[in-house]
Amino acid sequence: MRVCVLYAAAGKDTSKIKEISDGIAQGILEQGHQVDIFDMKKEDKKIISFYDYIVVGAEGEGTFGGKIPSVVAQFLGRAGKISGKRCTGFVTKPGLRSTKTLQAVMKAMESEGMYLKNSVILKKKDEAKAVGKRLHIDTN
Repeated sequence: MRVCVLYAAAGKDTSKIKEISDGIAQGILEQGHQVDIFDMKKEDKKIISFYDYIVVGAEGEGTFGGKIPSVVAQFLGRAGKISGKRCTGFVTKPGLRSTKTLQAVMKAMESEGMYLKNSVILKKKDEAKAVGKRLHIDTN
């Protein structure tokens, strides 16, 4: 199956969220799926409707978090027909409001009609790889 991992950093430094996105992708690759990774800020006009499964990640914005970069909703809104796609959401910036940040990611995905199967708060690449291995990526 074809899987797309999308990520959006809160600032200019993308190293942390890219590392965690790579970890998720590695776990998914070990299941035998094809994986592509995209920075939503750089690939803002990417069409992803041909992917079977979509993973969306974001860092929390602000001092206390709770908000996500606006590019997440914008990207998903113009990414093609993604309604009904199975997906997973994640956030990487732990903090006082990391659960609220995760809810913001989930809301952006659900507003596009995506079928959310999993959501998780991740701190390290090895945790992300383990999550990628456990994802049930199928069309059922």
